[in-house]
Amino acid sequence: MNRTFRDGIPVVGTNVNTYRDSNPGVGKSDCDVSGSKRLRSLCGPWVTIRLRIALGVVAALIGWPAVVVTAQSASPLRSDGVSIHGAVIDSAGRRIANALVRLERPGVPGAVEIETDANGSFEFPALKGADYILTALKSGLRSHSASVSATSSDGTKQLDLVLEHSSDPSNAMEFADAPNFTVAGVTDWTAVGGHGSDSSLRTSEALTREALTLKPEAEHDSARPAALSVIESDNAEGRLRADLARDPRSFTTNHQLGELYFRGARYKESIPLLRAAYEIDPSNHANEYDLARALKEAGDFRRSREHIRKLLAHRESADYHRLAGELDEKLADPLAAVHELEQAVRLDPSEENYFAWGSELLLHRAVWQAQEVFRKGADAYPKSARMLTALGTALFASARYDEAAVRLCQASDLNPADPEPYIFMGKIEIAAPDSLACVEQKLARFAQEQPDNSLANYFYAMAVWKRQQQSADPQALQQVETLLTKAVTIDTRCADGYLQLGILRSSQRRYDDAIGLYAKAIEANSQLGEAHYRLGVAYDRTGETTKAKEEFALHDEIEKRQAAAIEKQRREVKQFRVLPQEPPTPPPAQ
Repeated sequence: MNRTFRDGIPVVGTNVNTYRDSNPGVGKSDCDVSGSKRLRSLCGPWVTIRLRIALGVVAALIGWPAVVVTAQSASPLRSDGVSIHGAVIDSAGRRIANALVRLERPGVPGAVEIETDANGSFEFPALKGADYILTALKSGLRSHSASVSATSSDGTKQLDLVLEHSSDPSNAMEFADAPNFTVAGVTDWTAVGGHGSDSSLRTSEALTREALTLKPEAEHDSARPAALSVIESDNAEGRLRADLARDPRSFTTNHQLGELYFRGARYKESIPLLRAAYEIDPSNHANEYDLARALKEAGDFRRSREHIRKLLAHRESADYHRLAGELDEKLADPLAAVHELEQAVRLDPSEENYFAWGSELLLHRAVWQAQEVFRKGADAYPKSARMLTALGTALFASARYDEAAVRLCQASDLNPADPEPYIFMGKIEIAAPDSLACVEQKLARFAQEQPDNSLANYFYAMAVWKRQQQSADPQALQQVETLLTKAVTIDTRCADGYLQLGILRSSQRRYDDAIGLYAKAIEANSQLGEAHYRLGVAYDRTGETTKAKEEFALHDEIEKRQAAAIEKQRREVKQFRVLPQEPPTPPPAQ
């Protein structure tokens, strides 16, 4: 699972959402069996690219330059900014080193975290005038949240944060109820709990892969701040390179330039700088964490895990456990991964941690347990569209089709302009045995608000057609034809749109028209086995038996090859063996 957040702040990345067909409820799927690509369009190369430069997002959030500094190396980065500084102390007034201090702005997604230095001091330099909330944490202790109102004329603001045990439930969000299950081991893919037809299982597996890549709402922000940040980034890089040339052994400069490259997704360039900073000061845990993340993004999972285990030996941290879990999954140790991710939620029940834990359970087919985690996550974060979408995916995996549809409809209502919940509900509508409540209405909205979106027209057409399969209302069928025609007009590579138009023509005994449409579907996607089969049937009905046999043979070859690829993929994904959590043993009677 690629992570594009650090301490709640979006990190640079290109989020390419491509949506690929997997509609086995109506026709055979050419779903992505490699698991290495994002969802491709049912209607060809419909691609939405969101390029975000996190340096600009950070600047937009809190007005910082494009470098995050640690307390050990804090220095003003902008002369006209406000500085908030102070110390973290315990109830006896003793200063606490290596405590985590979190800074947030009310109503603005994201946060910045730094560690206090050896004297317990911290500083957030170069802030723009705004209201801020600060909190300190260490070893299970937490301070009360402190509100600070800073203006550009203030110059500096000073406060101390007191660590203490909290009995106030509003002071810290508690982990909602201990899970009633234990992941005890793994087994092979034959233990997978399929439901319905194999086509439904394929849809479930395809949607699971896509659910794992869903991003938080904050990453759907506009790219305007990112465009403004390029100049800032270039200026910062030039200054830092000049500083490094003057003093190659400067911890601060190596760390800041490495951080800059990391946030620009220039991972291979960031690693030597962060490693140099680590060699200069191995005790700086913020820098070592950045090094571990850069190594992970560069694909050096083992070395990254070595650093994160070293950090965990120093102190417990939800971020450390989450990264450890991601690395364990990459290194084919899902059992260790799921326990690390559960621990991350126990330490910090954030939206990101709930989502990571639930995703790991869902990936390894612990679907009922994934439902429990996603449900708790959705209760805690009711505005999280990706949590609701993932919950809908888990519900579909256990054949709870109606409830899955309700959750996906709720997700689409949170941000009606976001296509992802519609894509998921369109796929489960096709695969489910019956029409699902609320789905057609939401897909109608999708098509109305995004009339030039090929997928919006395609999925709405399929929902209308499914509802009319029993009555075959001519007016509804005309609407289906109009929507499908619009879908293939918008995207001439819409293979499934051509396929469904061909099926509609065949149902009207217009076989010559159907043959042309099936041929266009195959031209758009030669591996669409259903199109070859349907074309063979149409040739047979028109007396072209030789061509029919050729198409049937191609269909069988494609099906055999895709089935083998899917079986291989299933074997590579171990299934969790889950045990119910036993209740505690009551004390003996006195």
